[in-house]
Amino acid sequence: MRKEYDFEKMEGRKNPYAKQLKKQVTIRIGVDIIDYFKELAEETGVPYQNLINLYLRDCVQTKRKPSFRWTS
Repeated sequence: MRKEYDFEKMEGRKNPYAKQLKKQVTIRIGVDIIDYFKELAEETGVPYQNLINLYLRDCVQTKRKPSFRWTS
């Protein structure tokens, strides 16, 4: 392994699997929810979209389901 590498001559290329990793969607989320994750983003240094994604991924992995009651 070399001690130094010359990255100036290196050509970048896009990840061919990137589109399979995430999908862009349009979703309506409450302003209070967005504000909460934006505040959390400032504290952690992680973009708020990533935090939302991480939280939803945790819900999927733990099979967490929402609990709510409809009032009549």
